[in-house]
Amino acid sequence: MLKTNNLTLHYGGSQILYDVTITAELGQVTCIMGTNGVGKTSLLKAVAGAHGRSGGQLSLNGEDLGVLPGHAMARLGVGYVPQGRDVFQLLTVRENLETGFACLPKSEHFIPDEIFELFPVLKEMSGRRGGDLSGGQQQQLAIARALITKPKLLLLDEPTEGIQPNIIQQIGRVISYLRDRGDMAIVLVEQFFDFAYDLGDQFYALRGGSVVLQGTKAEVSKPKLLEMVSV
Repeated sequence: MLKTNNLTLHYGGSQILYDVTITAELGQVTCIMGTNGVGKTSLLKAVAGAHGRSGGQLSLNGEDLGVLPGHAMARLGVGYVPQGRDVFQLLTVRENLETGFACLPKSEHFIPDEIFELFPVLKEMSGRRGGDLSGGQQQQLAIARALITKPKLLLLDEPTEGIQPNIIQQIGRVISYLRDRGDMAIVLVEQFFDFAYDLGDQFYALRGGSVVLQGTKAEVSKPKLLEMVSV
């Protein structure tokens, strides 16, 4: 489980996040929503250790954490799929997946069958370079690479961006499967409203770097949420 308490973040002299408090539970998809530039990606970067937060607390599975770098957060069970995917262009699909081994003990340096069951195209293209894949295939590779690390918290930043509809549906099925498995908290940043709303259990709407609406699907109506993330 992830908890942030009054998390703040700056880029240089500019404050991006203001006292953001969220909770992401195991077995749930927690959606962070809002228009471009409200701080959604910055929040994921702060949680993942890709950008140091300026203030506030962050805890994972009940343990309060300091400001840790990305590799340390990954070893603690945080899997991060950044916007833009960051696939290693010159490495093969298999080599991209194997980069996730760095977070695991030597005995777990293998690609589980489940990865290829979730993303069959990656098995077919295991020898193909990452840069030769389509955008949708690269997105599947980026998610699979995060899953190799066996995360307890999975952070997904705009996984449907620029992706064809059939792959969006497949990614949605994978997220549903991972959620229903019950051993992972999933935080989803997503602009595709219907995709996020259909998958989400808990919602946070950001505006100007602050949380302006929060609640479960039962507590937050679809029209109200859409209004808050469309302004």
